Amino acid sequence: MVDVTPKEASHRRALARCRVSMQPETTQKVASNAITKGDVLGVARIAGIQAAKKTSDLLPLCHPLLVGSVYVNFTIGDDHVDVESQVDTVDRTGVEMEALTACAIAALTIYDMCKSIDRGMTIGDLALWEKTGGRSGSWRRSETIARNFDL
Repeated sequence: MVDVTPKEASHRRALARCRVSMQPETTQKVASNAITKGDVLGVARIAGIQAAKKTSDLLPLCHPLLVGSVYVNFTIGDDHVDVESQVDTVDRTGVEMEALTACAIAALTIYDMCKSIDRGMTIGDLALWEKTGGRSGSWRRSETIARNFDL
């Protein structure tokens, strides 16, 4: 692991996004809460929050952090659900991996809850969109790349 003990704790934030593509009928069922397993987005939100808090247990060289807040939100399109996660902390290292993990696990939860009616779903475009804080300062995905993702 990288030694972060000499660093000062500072406020850090990271934002990640991904997309779960699916049949329009599946999207409609998710939107109307008609999936037999239950509230897809509610369960996916809790899964993403839980994943952010457990990231260092999943990634061998990731530092355990005191996660201050996790937000997982969804945008429903005609044939997809976009997942966005934001993680904040006051610590010695960033929360990019926590945001990416929250996003990925929320997307996997959507897949798990909808797979009985749509096994052709795909999860893609997982990416860090911005981060703030720390020695390297702020970073934001360029508009050109953002347009290519169509998010």
